Amino acid sequence: MQQYQEAFSRLPTLFTPRLILRPARMTDAQDIYDYSRDPEVARHVLWDAHQSIHQTRGYLRFLLKQYRNGQPSSFVIELAQEHRVIGTIGFMWLQQENRSAEVGYSLSRTYWNRGLMTEALSAVIQFGFEKLHLNRIEAQHESDNPASGRVMVHVGMRHEGRLRQRVYNKGRYVDVELYAILRDDPRR
Repeated sequence: MQQYQEAFSRLPTLFTPRLILRPARMTDAQDIYDYSRDPEVARHVLWDAHQSIHQTRGYLRFLLKQYRNGQPSSFVIELAQEHRVIGTIGFMWLQQENRSAEVGYSLSRTYWNRGLMTEALSAVIQFGFEKLHLNRIEAQHESDNPASGRVMVHVGMRHEGRLRQRVYNKGRYVDVELYAILRDDPRR
């Protein structure tokens, strides 16, 4: 686990053609609040839309604590040209003994359907296989959010099935679709 703790405590900065994936900073609060308060962005994730910037700062303090403790955590997604944080992506959990992990993400609605999350997810998968030496990376989305599944397919993840009423989210049990990619699977 030491290898993973070091990687997460010194989360690197990743570059894609349009994005910078980097550790969060407290100065990101306003950008994150701007999209996290949108109920549509929060609709299919396990957190509620932020009601205040104070709530967003609490989330950032949580991320910074995760980094300090070397625990699986998230990058912020910064749009390189605008130097604006437009989302987060990262590791929800990691199992050392199985060399597997789950990734999750959220993105400002303003930037949906532009291929940006596909770009970010590709970079995080590459980081997971090359730097963390994982064998399996999985992701899941609520069944009534097929756009998230299309992102997963675009990076080479395979649909492995529907998990009925797997998650209790916002007052209801929801089905989720499970996707995964293995180290030896072709990537796009």
